[in-house]
Amino acid sequence: MKAIATPKRTKDILEKYGFAFKKSLGQNFLIDVNILENIVDHAGVTEGTGAIEIGPGIGALTEQLAKKADKVLAFEIDQRLLPILQDTLEPFPNICIIHQDILKADVHEVIKESFAKGQPIHVVANLPYYITTPILMNLLMENLPIDSITVMIQKEVADRMAASPNNKSYGSLSIAVQYYTEAEVVMDVPKTVFMPQPNVGSAVLRLSMRKEPPVKVDNEPFYFDIVRACFGQRRKTIMNNLSRHFKDRFDKDTIREGLQKAEIDEKRRGESLNMEDFARLANVFYSML
Repeated sequence: MKAIATPKRTKDILEKYGFAFKKSLGQNFLIDVNILENIVDHAGVTEGTGAIEIGPGIGALTEQLAKKADKVLAFEIDQRLLPILQDTLEPFPNICIIHQDILKADVHEVIKESFAKGQPIHVVANLPYYITTPILMNLLMENLPIDSITVMIQKEVADRMAASPNNKSYGSLSIAVQYYTEAEVVMDVPKTVFMPQPNVGSAVLRLSMRKEPPVKVDNEPFYFDIVRACFGQRRKTIMNNLSRHFKDRFDKDTIREGLQKAEIDEKRRGESLNMEDFARLANVFYSML
């Protein structure tokens, strides 16, 4: 059987089922087998591993995952795609389609029921661009027993998630993602390999889960609050941003004192601080609350 991810087969499937793309669901199907094989390789999926896919569409990536993985679970929110997936993926007994919104699913429970204890699990997906960040942050904060997340997302967002200090893409999103994972953009992807073609460039981001966060913080929510505060207005100094953020709690002298304790120059900007700098800053200010 010819792979699903070719322009002709994709077109034939869509015509057979009279399927129309829903803009609101951000549907862009991949029509290039080489790209999909590369994604599966970058994800580290092998015969002993489990794979979780989000938004399988008509099954192009699912098919490639099923060829390599022990078992594939795919969460699909669009009911219209269920009969199509049943048809296109019929040759693969190791695929289970779950008709559910990944943001509302009890993924811990699904993993427990579907995979062997301790089995390596990789999340692999071509994510709808409008909801990339909520899905990824939700997966990261859930503390799931997964090894990695490899996703096709908007290039600009991938660059922000993998950015390091003193880079224009670096911001609170970079730190939030890198607190939980090691992030790397593994490939750029042209618009031409999608149907319909998106308006933006795409890239594949690989996130390898950390066993422990790279920094020790006294309070995680406060750490992220400090990070967001320091990037509040990018052109402003940390002193200005923190003064604005803490105006109801600390006066300028107290903020200056906190910065000195954390050994951070008040004239620096948020983008020049690394995760260790933010951890020191957060721990000092948390102790002053």
